[in-house]
Amino acid sequence: MTDDGSLPVPQRSDAADPVLCPGGPELTSRMLAAAGITGADVVHLARASARTSRDIVALGPKSYLGVDDDPASTGLPDGTVDVVVGEAVLTMRGEEAKKAILAEALRILRPGGRCAVHELGLTPDTLAPDTRDAIRRDLARAQKVNLRPLTVAEWTELLTAAGFRVADVDRAPTALAQPVRVHADVGFLGALRIAGHLVLRGAARHRVFYLRHTGGEHRSHLTAVGIVAVKPAPACHDE
Repeated sequence: MTDDGSLPVPQRSDAADPVLCPGGPELTSRMLAAAGITGADVVHLARASARTSRDIVALGPKSYLGVDDDPASTGLPDGTVDVVVGEAVLTMRGEEAKKAILAEALRILRPGGRCAVHELGLTPDTLAPDTRDAIRRDLARAQKVNLRPLTVAEWTELLTAAGFRVADVDRAPTALAQPVRVHADVGFLGALRIAGHLVLRGAARHRVFYLRHTGGEHRSHLTAVGIVAVKPAPACHDE
């Protein structure tokens, strides 16, 4: 925090590490536009890509802060933020962790503030439970983390249950770990760094190839969703 209580805007945003960005930069760009970044105090939870950080700053927020530690415990005061942004921050966590992150976002947002999340989704909303479980199991095996994508209806229900009003829902195709998508997410140099990392680390290379295979196998049931949800203003009670 600066002396006037605003959040500092970084001149560079290269610290963010590229991770899962299900719908690519196009979906993130539309989500940021719907969230109203310009002139806002923005907090970026568990930054997914340096590109997104740069895109946020390019939109002219009043201030920007990237939180790379626990997204459920930012340490920020209540009601001091206009927009909270996250990419796959909920997908990569279990049910209770999802709820804790959304509770933190609600706490730090001002009334009327927006929570903008870009997540991996399952489709259709009527997807059979055994199919959902199989997809989640395969994704978790591929990434070695507890990937828990939800249907679009479940994502909106989760945000509503956390106290938000869902204002905008957008979707995009997903291409997990495909070279074209990686290049679009992190650029030529970022893709080159990732390629070098995979050449040197066989276990990481195996995970990426398995994730690509899993994404292709379940393509008809995977989607990416960008949601902007609003913190309601306190209800007025007549005397």
